[in-house]
Amino acid sequence: MNEMSGTSTLVVGASRGLGRGIAIAFRAAGADVVAVARRAAPLAELAAAHRGIGIEVADAVEEDTASRLIDRYRPQVLVLVAGAAPVMGDLHHLTWETFSANWHSDVRIAFAWLRAALAAPLAPGSRIVLFSSGAALNGSPLSGGYAGAKATQWFIAQYSQQLSDTDGLKISITTVMPRMTPHGEVGRAGIRAYAQAGGRSEDEFTRDLGPLITPQIAGAAMVDLVRSDPATLEPAYLLTGSGCSPLR
Repeated sequence: MNEMSGTSTLVVGASRGLGRGIAIAFRAAGADVVAVARRAAPLAELAAAHRGIGIEVADAVEEDTASRLIDRYRPQVLVLVAGAAPVMGDLHHLTWETFSANWHSDVRIAFAWLRAALAAPLAPGSRIVLFSSGAALNGSPLSGGYAGAKATQWFIAQYSQQLSDTDGLKISITTVMPRMTPHGEVGRAGIRAYAQAGGRSEDEFTRDLGPLITPQIAGAAMVDLVRSDPATLEPAYLLTGSGCSPLR
């Protein structure tokens, strides 16, 4: 897909952070973008600041949201960035409810939206990008079940790609794993917790992360990824401040 003009694009989790940057980048590339999020005010601000971005106030976790919006917009590009900020703390200070929070949000979002995309199904050639996390690769001992939830999102994407291939749907499903960044609620929470645990300032910890992912970098990287030839895609990519690199 080398030309984005008129490409129907849904960005789920677009009201802030990386999701907002991705919605803006796709619109700038000519796509017909609908931004989805739970909070009306930041979505309205996004639409007012960037002409041509449509908005849908909806909870991505709710059971019927995925099928309803996929049926309404029939996206050629679906980017799933939504998720919950984990409850930070050592394992013995968490309850089961706080430990499992991301299983009930992030994993459920991946399951619901990929299931709906396959069941619809999306048109041949459609592209789905699912945001997981670098924590799926490296673990995250201060964020409870977050790392496991993000790894399970990756598994769901792989299973969905296998089904697309088996059924001849020609839907490409790619997992993106961003490194920790202060330009998002989850990253800020992680930086705060790990800096405190190491007896360091947040600024010191952040400097050691290297080149940081910004909303603009994430947006440009996702447009490039979706424009690329599906035959050249890897199943998963690590996203850093330097862009995307394939995981093999």
